[in-house]
Amino acid sequence: MTTRILPLELIDKAIGSQIWILMRGKTEVVGILRGFDDYVNLVLDDAIEYTPDAGGEITRTELKSEILLNGNQIAVLVPGGAPPGDSLAAQAS
Repeated sequence: MTTRILPLELIDKAIGSQIWILMRGKTEVVGILRGFDDYVNLVLDDAIEYTPDAGGEITRTELKSEILLNGNQIAVLVPGGAPPGDSLAAQAS
């Protein structure tokens, strides 16, 4: 028998670890998850934002302070791992 885990429980287990986030549009964010709320607004430390420009180049922006991401803009969360090789984050590194 498999055990069920709720989405917020999965996010709670990821606190303190790296999380890869796909935002609406083409932006990706990688950072350390510090907290969240019921609306999946996230607080991140040591975050890096990856955004493609019009020419196809990937802009890497280090966000040097604690940030808050609006849960309405988040499309996918991948806790505890590095982005896959075809992600913007991997291509920019």
